[in-house]
Amino acid sequence: MNRPVRRLSILMLVMFVALMASATSIQYFQSSSLNADSRNVRTLYREFGTDRGPIIVSGESIATSEPVDTPYKFQRTYRSDGAYSNVTGYFSTTFNSMTGIEKAQNGVLGGSDSSLAGQRLQELVTGRQPQGGAVELTLDNTVQEAAISAMAGRKGAVVAIEPSTGKILAQVSLPTYDANSIATQDSAAAQEAWTSLNEDEDKPLVDRTSRGDQYAPGSTFKMLTAVAMLENDPDMTPDTLVEAPTSWSPPGTSHEIYNPGQIACGDGSGEATLRQTFIQSCNTAYAIGGVDVGADNMIDQANKFGFGENFETPLLVTASRFPEPANDAELAMDSFGQQDIRVTPMQMAMITSAIANDGELMTPYLVNRTLTADLEEVSTTKPNKYGDTMSEQTAAYMQEMMVEDVKSGTGHRAAIDGVEVAGKTGTAEIASGVLPHAWFAAFAPADDPQIAVVVLLENDPGDGGTSAAPVAREIIQAKLGQ
Repeated sequence: MNRPVRRLSILMLVMFVALMASATSIQYFQSSSLNADSRNVRTLYREFGTDRGPIIVSGESIATSEPVDTPYKFQRTYRSDGAYSNVTGYFSTTFNSMTGIEKAQNGVLGGSDSSLAGQRLQELVTGRQPQGGAVELTLDNTVQEAAISAMAGRKGAVVAIEPSTGKILAQVSLPTYDANSIATQDSAAAQEAWTSLNEDEDKPLVDRTSRGDQYAPGSTFKMLTAVAMLENDPDMTPDTLVEAPTSWSPPGTSHEIYNPGQIACGDGSGEATLRQTFIQSCNTAYAIGGVDVGADNMIDQANKFGFGENFETPLLVTASRFPEPANDAELAMDSFGQQDIRVTPMQMAMITSAIANDGELMTPYLVNRTLTADLEEVSTTKPNKYGDTMSEQTAAYMQEMMVEDVKSGTGHRAAIDGVEVAGKTGTAEIASGVLPHAWFAAFAPADDPQIAVVVLLENDPGDGGTSAAPVAREIIQAKLGQ
């Protein structure tokens, strides 16, 4: 063989090998990700030709597929009141897209997941119409509806967690939207709904619980600062005297930090017990406490609760932020939840849940079980520990102070007859002329926590104690059957 022919043969062989490698990569190695890609139109046509499985909450289907006389064969339908739209998401032919649980659990709902191989084989043998599996969520319909009712149309979010397991009992984002308006196969109607929802300044498509905008936590952040103070001083207890002046200027600045309403903390002597500073929510005590603990230790404590880390429930929870403060003045403001601290309600629920669970933080999760089309169990989610956030002693001290806050402090409107509730209020200032965010974090019963709940009311005319605490009380009552 002469040299030109040999070179051409080698070139053809290399091209053939490259082509085979590319085809193998696409068809084998990349097949799963390509099939899961929400932009894959073939996938969507295949999915809409399948009787997609239901999404179930408390034994009832909140998302189903209905037969229709169209090329797609099935129409995805949801509860029209939007109670779960931020969780379920939508499955849209018009936009060739999936969101929420529809996307996160697409393999099960569409019937393609490997765990449903037995079901697919049975369908092949019997010739039965292919069906998707079911996804059962951890959400409790009673708690979810109580949260929506208690919010009374106000803008904000509620997250409720079972502290001992991490099960998410409620995940409410308001205002909500009707997922059917986007899932409809009427393209013109879907486009009109999409445009309207995206132009709405209240952002109903944003899940305020765990994604999108984040918020200054206000005085609910004092839970984290108090933990850091206790963890970094082995001699400190709730009865330890700490600095708590009526006003205080951080080192190197003339800026004055005041307590809420510019009132004195405790007896006005400039010192108060940690317990008193907590139930009175004294800003100066936590500004000084955070500076004394130091930026590195404060950030380390925040990271133990999950700051700085994205995770999935399987819905994405974006990382809450505690950036490195430039100086002690910034750290002082950070330490009572202002300045640069930004959180999701899910993050604050994690802090509350960890305190309730003796310092052990369980990873929050939404999927309880996956099921076959015949509702036979395929898998059950096992609770998973996120990490140890504090000592049991520190957790006990925090539980004690949070109970006192509801009994005799700023959180007294969350009190329930016959139930010991633990809580912490928060009011986060935004800017001059802008209404603050009202927060409340709580768990109950204090001696055997069944629920940890965080309420956020955006730009509320009240505060954490007057506006958010009563919402939490109603949610806890619904969970405990009070």
